[in-house]
Amino acid sequence: MYQYTAFDSEFVKARAAQYRDQLTRNLAGKLADDDFRPLRLQNGWYVQRYAPMLRVAVPYGELNSAQLRVLAQIARDYDTPSAELIERAQSTQDKIGGIDAPKLTTNYGHFTTRQNVQFNWIPLDKSADVMELLASVNLHGIQTSGNCIRNITSDERAGIAVDEDVDPRPYAEVLRQWSTLHPEFAYLPRKFKIAITGATEDRAAIEWHDIGLRLLRDEEGNVGFKIYVGGGMGRTPITGTVIREFLPWNQIINYLEAVVRVYNGWGRRDNIYKARIKILVKAEGQRYFDEVNEEFDRILENGAHHTIPQVELDRVSACFVLPPVDVVSDEAQEKAEQALLTQARADKEFTRWLQQNVTSHQNPGLRVVTLSFKRLGQAPGDATADQLAIAADLAEKYSSSEVRVNHDQNLVLPWVRIDQLAELYQAAKAAGFARANVHLLTDMIACPGGDYCALANARSLPIAAAITERYQDLDELFDLGEIDLHISGCINSCGHHHSGHIGILGVDKDGQEWYQVTLGGSDGSFLSGPAKAGKVVGPSFAAAEVVDVVEAVLDTYRDKREGHETFARTLNRVGFDVFKAAANSARNTTARAN
Repeated sequence: MYQYTAFDSEFVKARAAQYRDQLTRNLAGKLADDDFRPLRLQNGWYVQRYAPMLRVAVPYGELNSAQLRVLAQIARDYDTPSAELIERAQSTQDKIGGIDAPKLTTNYGHFTTRQNVQFNWIPLDKSADVMELLASVNLHGIQTSGNCIRNITSDERAGIAVDEDVDPRPYAEVLRQWSTLHPEFAYLPRKFKIAITGATEDRAAIEWHDIGLRLLRDEEGNVGFKIYVGGGMGRTPITGTVIREFLPWNQIINYLEAVVRVYNGWGRRDNIYKARIKILVKAEGQRYFDEVNEEFDRILENGAHHTIPQVELDRVSACFVLPPVDVVSDEAQEKAEQALLTQARADKEFTRWLQQNVTSHQNPGLRVVTLSFKRLGQAPGDATADQLAIAADLAEKYSSSEVRVNHDQNLVLPWVRIDQLAELYQAAKAAGFARANVHLLTDMIACPGGDYCALANARSLPIAAAITERYQDLDELFDLGEIDLHISGCINSCGHHHSGHIGILGVDKDGQEWYQVTLGGSDGSFLSGPAKAGKVVGPSFAAAEVVDVVEAVLDTYRDKREGHETFARTLNRVGFDVFKAAANSARNTTARAN
């Protein structure tokens, strides 16, 4: 995990102090709200439907136990709205189509699809206290909002994945340092997101980002980047286009400056819905690519370039210190494997947990374990203050005090000894983190939706809860196999509905909440195939119909699959129209039943 230098720590503390001054002047009436707004946004502070929302950056997904405990403290001590505010907010949460609205929760954090942590109820007048508390453990909200380069995300198994060619974390850190408070790119036409991976499998959904970076080696072993540009979801879902097949690693800052500079000059500022780089790439195509490459050449020619020297990469790489894992001997490892096999034969739940929640590690004596934050009674990705504290304890005891946040809204323990798996399983089970549903239907992605977000057209959490309640039988979930279900409360697509095998989008029809369903999307992982947007099955569905629609689609899959064929492969083989007909027949059946 990256070890902050003295400069890094002082930088974060100075930013927190600067924010306190800005907030103090705003509360005193000396800094107008309109002037304060961009300042608080670029520190991660939104004003949502009922209260402020804080987004905390987790660069490339890494957290340690001390940071988790501070997040737990913030949830416990600051995510505490007044009883009057909660009562007023809860009074607006009517049933939708017979589905009960979930009770609004407080004193919790929420893991997002972009490796951030959000809090929904912190009063703004307490926000500077929270920023200083975050800074005490080298956390912050810098550039988690605003029209700037956002938190750079990566593969949650970076540095430990068995299919990894190059560890992307040092490169991600170099880019984080370059992009933080970059004066030229502080006010872009729109927000800008970068994802990076160094593995064969794309676990970072890089093609769905404004810039996607894949580290790889050429035939001579030289490290470089394959660069995608112009990906994004929202109103116009587009996967990125390759602009460079192989760029030497030391030129990456120069090339990204060219990409963002041309976008900054050409990008539209008159229409928020057409301001993302994906619209520019779609409209200009090769002309944009040519201009980027010409700008890249100018950067190198004028001498004012940011070619990364090897000594700088070495300096940053040295800050990623391997944890002091006491790896078991070969003999002890073999003994531990036999013990796991014996326990698995006697315990079906444990067998399933090993199958779904545990994966291999570069070190054969270690394993990577996913703690599932998808369970009945809590929204996907939510963790109470107590649960955050327990996760910190588990990381400290079993994973060298380190966790990773993945884009599926779960936590990952990256340094678990094989001989401690059984003990960890029992501890995770007691905490409610051992549900063996990782990559299964109920391991769904969902944004906070209309229960919290001011931009949402509909609530996503009641739909997520209803589907989770319907599919509680693990036998059934394992029979269905690995399925990505993604839910968004509005077209901004924070729930990544476009990339779901089954996607659900909340829409507003005459003031009522309805839901559009898509099928066949992909995030680019092995499970899903090449990144692509799902296709809409037809007109939107009433809330009461959504679970029936999902059930009809899954029943069709069970009927049409061949052998152990996955949902995604069956859909591709059989064709979209068969599943579309099944979904729409559920609409008619529900209407008759009502």
